[in-house]
Amino acid sequence: MEKAYTSLKEIQQDISENKVNCTQLVQSYLDRIEKKKHLNAFLEVFVEEALTKAKKVDEKLTKGTAGKLAGMVIAIKDNICYKDHKVSASSKILKGFESLFSSTVVDRLLAEDAIIIGRTNCDEFAMGSSNENSAYGEVLNPIDNSKVPGGSSGGSAVAVKANLCLAALGSDTGGSVRQPASFCDVVGMKPTYGRISRHGLIAYASSFDQIGPFTNNVEDMAIITEIIAGGDNYDSTCSKKAVPAYSENLSLTKKFKLTYFKSYIENEGLDAEIKARFYEIVEQLKIEGHTVEESEFEYLDFLVPTYYVLTTAEASSNLARYDGIHFGHRSEHATDLESTYKLSRTEGFGKEVKRRIMLGTYVLSAGFYDAYYSKGQKVRRLIKEKTESVLTQYDFILSPTSPHTAFDIGKQNDDQIKMYLEDIYTAQAPLAGIPAISLPLGQHSNRLPFGIQIMAKPFGEEGLLAFSKYLMDNNQVISSV
Repeated sequence: MEKAYTSLKEIQQDISENKVNCTQLVQSYLDRIEKKKHLNAFLEVFVEEALTKAKKVDEKLTKGTAGKLAGMVIAIKDNICYKDHKVSASSKILKGFESLFSSTVVDRLLAEDAIIIGRTNCDEFAMGSSNENSAYGEVLNPIDNSKVPGGSSGGSAVAVKANLCLAALGSDTGGSVRQPASFCDVVGMKPTYGRISRHGLIAYASSFDQIGPFTNNVEDMAIITEIIAGGDNYDSTCSKKAVPAYSENLSLTKKFKLTYFKSYIENEGLDAEIKARFYEIVEQLKIEGHTVEESEFEYLDFLVPTYYVLTTAEASSNLARYDGIHFGHRSEHATDLESTYKLSRTEGFGKEVKRRIMLGTYVLSAGFYDAYYSKGQKVRRLIKEKTESVLTQYDFILSPTSPHTAFDIGKQNDDQIKMYLEDIYTAQAPLAGIPAISLPLGQHSNRLPFGIQIMAKPFGEEGLLAFSKYLMDNNQVISSV
């Protein structure tokens, strides 16, 4: 079967007309994964299990008892737990570890007959903006193999773009779904904090982390989010608010009021072609009857510093458990308790993870807690309040997703400040706890794609998805592949 599907609707239509079945579909993805192994998108492919599951779904389809996601072949990032399957967060410290339980999102996908085909490569413990920090090698951008795919969920973004699965799950702490979506020409969303359960997600920074999907279109994004969202007794931070039927409410029923921050767009670090495309979309929205106004956000320069002070502090705390005694790799060279801690963590963690643990330990230390961590929390409150204030006046905030297109592999490894500034446009949403989506609406003259980001008020995913579909339908971009 050579047909490359890009939507669940198309797959389910062909299944209903007996043009394809789930077993054939899975086999076609497995064949493609084998052909594109050089991309290094997958750490493990569940070959036999996926085929067995496909046969069962085919039987359910015959009986008319299949779930909403029958025909959807999906991949999961290697920091999302799946019972009796390995999960390592792409780190040597968890090499060989098998999860004793499944994450809530995995359980909900399986309950609707999604077929999980494998676990995808990522930056170690989701720390990175390029997917070069994995203990198992960097992931290659499928559009140009010399470029990074973005991070930390680069493997998931690549798997969708390269048609190795229909959709994938990633996690977004400061932009780890949206930035790779921008670099790889797919749709990626970070939901409201608490909209989707974090139970079974290996933590990086607990007050920021959110699971989010990658898809080729907004319709698939809506149905996946609808299924995996909602209250969960295993996660006390997960909201019990009712989940709207996102997939059934994608039609636009009104004109919206939007804003963008001038300092974001006039920033000297923003690529000129991305800037021009952004203004082109703004003008088109005005012509179509929407209100788009320029405004200002005075905390732009504080977003990235605040994000890294707080997330490294949480990472320092969350990763303390991987010590060779409670969890994780234990060094063969250890001779006593102290050397067990030192050697196990030194051998098990990669360079970037060590850097962030040390930064976090520093900002939490007695002499610097008030100067950094405590102040960071106060600035986060200001950012959250200002963002929410803006969203009482406007339906959405528009911005680029990233200041540029995908960069060369190895280009920014030695410049950590530049690498951390990759989050300049994506850090606001997690700091404020609001939903944000990256849409593949840009095509650069270098033949690489780029995304436009839309942010909405807390739990405003329903309107965000409907507006996103409208934007995608009215701004067709020629694919870069």
